[in-house]
Amino acid sequence: MATLILVRHGRSTANTSGVLAGRTPGVALDERGTAQAAALPGRLADLPLAAVVSSPLQRCLETVRPLVDARPGAEIHQEDRINECDYGDWSGRKLAELADDPLMSVVQQHPSSAAFPGGESMRAMQARAVEAVRDWNARVEAEHGEDAVFLMCSHGDIIKSLVADALGMHLDLFQRLHADPCSVTVVRYTRLRPFLLRLGETGDLGSLTPRETGAGGKKKDGDADAVVGGSTGTA
Repeated sequence: MATLILVRHGRSTANTSGVLAGRTPGVALDERGTAQAAALPGRLADLPLAAVVSSPLQRCLETVRPLVDARPGAEIHQEDRINECDYGDWSGRKLAELADDPLMSVVQQHPSSAAFPGGESMRAMQARAVEAVRDWNARVEAEHGEDAVFLMCSHGDIIKSLVADALGMHLDLFQRLHADPCSVTVVRYTRLRPFLLRLGETGDLGSLTPRETGAGGKKKDGDADAVVGGSTGTA
């Protein structure tokens, strides 16, 4: 079966401001995200892409536009099933504020039972994304052969849930995974099992630099919780 290149959108204005964007319209790439998108064609220059598929949200479309423009005849196929998780009433709110919501502990520790008020469950999010990947795998393989490579540009929680599925991990473990803005994750699907070939690759190790410590030698921000929606891409 085909090989899937999963690209998370570049850093957005919501990432910079610490907001959970969700499906809020008009969230664009910030200056760094625009630069990340501009570098994407060079990073993927050696890969013949049979299809470029994107979440319909602006930040994803802006991320893949330079890639498509650099490939004559290429086009963007929008796929709603890889849209951002519908965070419902959480959308547009500050992540720091959401940290105190009782639902956050469920999202962190038992995401398979987490459902966002006015939105969808994380279980439903994963199911629709996996279905989209399987459908596109079949379509790409039928049109271009089993060695074909295609790309999907999506969102942090979507990509993490797809990786969890590929690894046979329960959704309750997916918060152990990490996907920075404009990171590249690669899954090769075969008849019997998927193989994870890359995970969250950016070529930039700057985010691994130790953060400043506060009083008593403790980190200013806790490391125990995953960032809902994916890493903000800020140091």
